[in-house]
Amino acid sequence: MKNRLSAAPSRRVAASAGVAIISVAVLSACTTAEAPQGPQDTQSIPRAPDGRPDFTGVWAGPGFAHTGKPTDTATVRRYTEAKMAPIKPEGRSLLNRPFAGNVRIDDPTAVCLPNGLTRQIPSPYSQQWIQTADQLVILYEYMHFFRVIPLGAPDRAHAPDIEPTYMGDSIAWWDADTLVIDTVGLNEWLLDAYHGEDGGSRWHSDRLHVVERITFTDPTDASYDVTIDDPAIFEAPWVENWSMQLKPTWKIFEFVCDDNDRCRAGNCTESDAQKSSTQ
Repeated sequence: MKNRLSAAPSRRVAASAGVAIISVAVLSACTTAEAPQGPQDTQSIPRAPDGRPDFTGVWAGPGFAHTGKPTDTATVRRYTEAKMAPIKPEGRSLLNRPFAGNVRIDDPTAVCLPNGLTRQIPSPYSQQWIQTADQLVILYEYMHFFRVIPLGAPDRAHAPDIEPTYMGDSIAWWDADTLVIDTVGLNEWLLDAYHGEDGGSRWHSDRLHVVERITFTDPTDASYDVTIDDPAIFEAPWVENWSMQLKPTWKIFEFVCDDNDRCRAGNCTESDAQKSSTQ
């Protein structure tokens, strides 16, 4: 990602999921600050032949600073505690997992297990959206996850026989010019990139219901509002307000989690170059 990232200090520890490709995505310090948005200009936004907004393209999702330039700064984003609904007494232990010294609990991505939907959305890697009249396909650069999301009638029901997965079962519809993506059927898994050095990890339950609402605010920027509705943990749904930005010159890169992974689960070994430099 040298052609897309501006310089920023790394915050990843050796046990993080990005160890194998830390030279590809240099991350800045964790923040939830949003880039300011200008006045809405929805008249000239990209539109499909049917007149709907067309989100096709490669996007810098919530995990970027959104510079408005061909290069951008990757930024680790986590869900904002101040925006969270009150936590149920019985939900606190489900949400906050203390540091266990076991990467399968503290950060399962360190052994190349999936990121999961809620952590994937704000990951600091590009994502490609391909929209047709009846479906939306999202290709995530990070770990090469994908979603094939059928577009249809608003507020329709999900299939009755959903098999729980890391990315869940997603369906979508239009609310005027806003794209709504509704997801259920998620495994109990990581909520975000809250790590062991932060005091533990944060998880969601398998009752989580996620609603994404994406709206163009101008021809290259979109608001991205994510509603977290997890009745096993929170007393009410709550919303994280993010944004994304089109990057016409970008493409998603190959990502192989196990390739050249010299720090699997935080157990690092020297590279050949490091070995020769000490001889």
